[in-house]
Amino acid sequence: MKRLGSLRRWFSRKFGYSRLLCLGLLIGFAALRVLDPGPVQELRVRIFDTFQRIDPRVKTARPVTIVDIDEKSLAKLGQWPWPRTQLADLVANLTNLGAVAISFDVVFSEPDRLNPSIAAESMRDLDEVSRAKLRELPSNDQVLADAIRRSRVVLGETGLAGAEPQLDKDLPVTGFASLGEDIEPFLPEFPGLLRNIPVLEKAAAGRGVVTIVQERDGIIRRVPMVVRAQGAMMPSLSLEILRVITGTPTVLIRSDKAGIKSIKLRQLEIPTDGNGQLWVHFARQDPSIYVPAVDVLDGSAPIDRIKGKLVLIGTSAVGLHDIKTTPVSPVMPGVEVHAQVLESLLTGAAVSQPSYAIAVELLAAMILGLLVIAFAPGFGPVTLVLVGALFASLLIGTSWYFYQHYRLLLDFTYPLLSTTAIYLTLIFSSFVREQAQRRQIRSAFNQYLSPALVEQLAQSPEKLVLGGEEREMTILFSDVRGFTTISETYKRDPQGLTRLMNRFLTPLTNAILARKGYIDKYMGDAIMAFWNAPLDDAQHEINACEAAVDMLECIEQLNQVREQEAKDGGPVYIPIHVGIGLNTGAGVVGNMGSDLKFNYSVLGDAVNLASRLEGQTKEYGFPIIVGSKTALAAKDKFAILELDFIMVKGKKEPEVIYAVAGREDVAHSESFQRLRNLTVEMLACYRNRDWEGALNAIERGRKSDEVHALGYLFNLYEARIVNCKKNPPPEDWNGAFALLTK
Repeated sequence: MKRLGSLRRWFSRKFGYSRLLCLGLLIGFAALRVLDPGPVQELRVRIFDTFQRIDPRVKTARPVTIVDIDEKSLAKLGQWPWPRTQLADLVANLTNLGAVAISFDVVFSEPDRLNPSIAAESMRDLDEVSRAKLRELPSNDQVLADAIRRSRVVLGETGLAGAEPQLDKDLPVTGFASLGEDIEPFLPEFPGLLRNIPVLEKAAAGRGVVTIVQERDGIIRRVPMVVRAQGAMMPSLSLEILRVITGTPTVLIRSDKAGIKSIKLRQLEIPTDGNGQLWVHFARQDPSIYVPAVDVLDGSAPIDRIKGKLVLIGTSAVGLHDIKTTPVSPVMPGVEVHAQVLESLLTGAAVSQPSYAIAVELLAAMILGLLVIAFAPGFGPVTLVLVGALFASLLIGTSWYFYQHYRLLLDFTYPLLSTTAIYLTLIFSSFVREQAQRRQIRSAFNQYLSPALVEQLAQSPEKLVLGGEEREMTILFSDVRGFTTISETYKRDPQGLTRLMNRFLTPLTNAILARKGYIDKYMGDAIMAFWNAPLDDAQHEINACEAAVDMLECIEQLNQVREQEAKDGGPVYIPIHVGIGLNTGAGVVGNMGSDLKFNYSVLGDAVNLASRLEGQTKEYGFPIIVGSKTALAAKDKFAILELDFIMVKGKKEPEVIYAVAGREDVAHSESFQRLRNLTVEMLACYRNRDWEGALNAIERGRKSDEVHALGYLFNLYEARIVNCKKNPPPEDWNGAFALLTK
């Protein structure tokens, strides 16, 4: 279990669970692209719509003309449907004007209601002779069939959602051949097929399905080139027109396991999607290709608009309900959609989505996703945004490049979506991790740092270098003098002793925290603290000295309160006195301890010296003793008094130590100036072996007003001088005194 835990920690540190989650997301998005549900398809086609709106097909030629059953024609010729004889005249006139081929975007599924035979039976007061003559006249349907037979006409048929009677096997059908896999599972299918009446079907040069399948959102983007209708394969109207004019007897369909790849008519190969649908490369609506049907019938249509053209007969009249929505236009007659298909194919401007597109999209998503997973967690916020923008620009630019130069539709939304999801997951997991890290930092440090510093550290956790770093620091040790004596008075009241400890440790702690210090540990009645870690503090020496002076003031206030409590009948009053040692130097700070328990602490010679200085406060009679580096940094802000030149056990170099006698106001006072002059004179005589001069300075000091502050120091040096007189120091003596106690 321990080994498993270590492995888990190693994995979390080196790889990270967020990366593992993102790998799962990457695989999930790959599966989503392969399954390709409706919402994913809709997002993809919306992007292709945007491309077409930005850069629609530019017409380089106009091979198609639409003879429009428009509002003008309906107004002059009457409501639709018109008599088939009138349509026969329309076909004849178009043929005479030089139309290459004519196709109907309408279906003649029933006999003409104005056929002479029908009129003969429906007229009430018609004599038998006239009735017989009407029966002998050719039907309007036959007249139209004869006109169709004399031209090259393709009739339209409609796929139906419901089943119709079986197809007449005698009616002509278009031949198909396939190369590759079975194509039938991929074709759009209609249970029924609405055909023209047989007399017209047999006369036509071709027959094609006019049904256009809308996308989920009702927009026309793709037109089926081949469908299965009522169990038979049928070409679209556009494909059948092309087959007829190219003289292709059999349509060849190429396919593979992914679906249909293309449809071939002699030298013309039509790219399709896997379901045999053509992506229509739409141009903007072009009114110039429309000619009113009435103008063709009355001979006023321009010949150049008909001669050499493929003519589609359809309607733009709103009342006839053949209006479609396309990417470039919300209102486009269905007949123009067929015209756009023919134009794009005949002018070589078709667009396609290649069968390998899904492989390209998956590869792009995998590469970009892995790059983001590998490198994004190491980037800063600005870099992440810039890299994200670069990836997005790369994907969009690549997709646009292939569309504009090669008319290929490659979807950038899928790799962009998957990469963005991974990117956001990493950001979210990073946010969660940072919040957890901040909570951990607050929990770990809120007892040892001021709330403001804890919050600063939580907001900038990079400032916390765990595991150990070397930096210049100021260390503080404090201890209560004579605490054993105080605790003995609480033998019968241990709870009272605990309350007393809390009463003096709380203000001392607050004083340290208020001056940006970090509480390392409590050792009974002692405190260890340091500055300049984990957060940088450019004035750590001054802040440490300020904290030390504040601590003495707090103890003085506490003693006053306790003394009054004793007078009021409280516990026996024994004043609390604190010794404080400060030292500045290099230390190694970080998480110290074992795998099971550790603490944020500092180690080093500077720490040891600070502890020794705290112990010497009772010897020198000053409550705050500091090392030379601390004194040098704080000399302009505090009353600094040199005390001694000592040699600490274990160190090769001696250290000058100082007392902090107060703040700047004390330093400028006359009493402190006299105090400092006395100590300077005494120390100078002592270090120059002028024992009498040193004793003389001590004697004068004892007669001064400052004797209470220097009493311990004078006694200490007097004892040393007496010893030096009896046992003179060696010739190389530099005045340093080796500490005998801690």
